[in-house]
Amino acid sequence: MTATDRSIELINVAAQAAADKLAHDIIAYDVSDVLSITDAFLLASAPSDRQVKSIVDEIEEKLLKDLGAKPVRREGDRDARWILLDYVDIVVHVQHSEERVFYALERLWKDCPELPLPEDAQKTRGKAEEHAKLVGDGSGTDGELS
Repeated sequence: MTATDRSIELINVAAQAAADKLAHDIIAYDVSDVLSITDAFLLASAPSDRQVKSIVDEIEEKLLKDLGAKPVRREGDRDARWILLDYVDIVVHVQHSEERVFYALERLWKDCPELPLPEDAQKTRGKAEEHAKLVGDGSGTDGELS
C-alpha cells in the first residue's frame, strides 16, 4: 500500500507552509506499509519554541484554507518543544532542534520511502546544522533566525 493522493496533497501543503516559516530539515515518509493509523509523517524542526509554534500555526492555517483540513488532535502546545498535529491521513511533527536530535525520528522510519516535497521544503535539509554552527561560533543572535 502507498500513501493516498489526499495524503500526498496534505503533506505538500504542510511542507510548503513549514518552509515558508523557515523550518529546518523538512522530510516526509510514507509509513502506510508499516502503520495502519496513518499514511505519512512530516517532520520539521526549528531552533526556538516560538518558531516551532509559528510553524505549526502556519501549517494548520494553510491546510484549513487550502484543503479544508482540520487536525483531529493537537498535542504539545504547552512547552512548544514538540508539537504533533494529527490529520488522520498524515501526522505532522514539528520539533525544537534539540528534541529532533535527541529523539531522531528519522532513525525509526529510515526504511520507509521518503515522499517528494516542494522545492522550498527540499532546500531546508541541513539548515539546522548551519544554524548550530552560526550560534556555536558566536556569530548568531539569540537562537532566532534572522
